[in-house]
Amino acid sequence: MEFSERLRELRKEKKETQVQTAKAIGVTDRQYQRFEAGENLPGFDNLCALADHFGVTLDYLAGRTDER
Repeated sequence: MEFSERLRELRKEKKETQVQTAKAIGVTDRQYQRFEAGENLPGFDNLCALADHFGVTLDYLAGRTDER
């Protein structure tokens, strides 16, 4: 599973909008939308913020493992 797909899946599991997730990790709405669309990849700080927000490991978020 690609990063953008995994990100969308996690957000929907948490029942959040893109705007809510963007606000929670401290990025703009458009920046987050680009992450989910696969247009941009987040930097290390944003990756960590996303993993913390969703309660998963960086490896899970990056699609390197299916263990959360």
